[in-house]
Amino acid sequence: MRILGIDPGSVVCGYGVIDVSGKKMSLVEYGVVAVKRRTSSFPARLREIHLRLEAVIERTQPDACSMEKVFYAKNVLSIVQLAHARGVAMLACAQAGHDPIEYTPMQVKRSVTGRGAATKDQVQHMVRAILKIEETPEFFDATDALAVAICHAVNGGPPPAMARGGAVSKRQAWKDFVEKHPQKVKS
Repeated sequence: MRILGIDPGSVVCGYGVIDVSGKKMSLVEYGVVAVKRRTSSFPARLREIHLRLEAVIERTQPDACSMEKVFYAKNVLSIVQLAHARGVAMLACAQAGHDPIEYTPMQVKRSVTGRGAATKDQVQHMVRAILKIEETPEFFDATDALAVAICHAVNGGPPPAMARGGAVSKRQAWKDFVEKHPQKVKS
């Protein structure tokens, strides 16, 4: 299975593509769509993000798309611009026939590092170790996008009740995880 992970942003949008075969994950491609804030209008930046993500999808042909959810922003303008950037990223995925699965930053960090409160440095270190990346990606956005793809590979999508918009208790979520991944639980 090939998974595209997206870390949306209105100035820098990270993407990462991985292949998953059983428990083995391998890197296909990663990078960022960096647009110039001062020399481009906001609609032009959104168009560039959309076109570049379309090209990534066309080139890599993912089987699934995953994306980080918006959780907060420092000001209203930032959250609105981020929502627009997420919208064009979702549109690029939808045009290719994929509904992106969304994960919270805490879910992504927990899936990659084992800690929902991990730092960006810790996430980057684990992404490099999991995917055997020798170089250090220049932008955290690229490794964040790869982390989203790894999260999807580990989780295979949100729990059914979450996908329907319902609440899942921590106890039920843990029970579901243990049933799905008994090899990951130590006695």
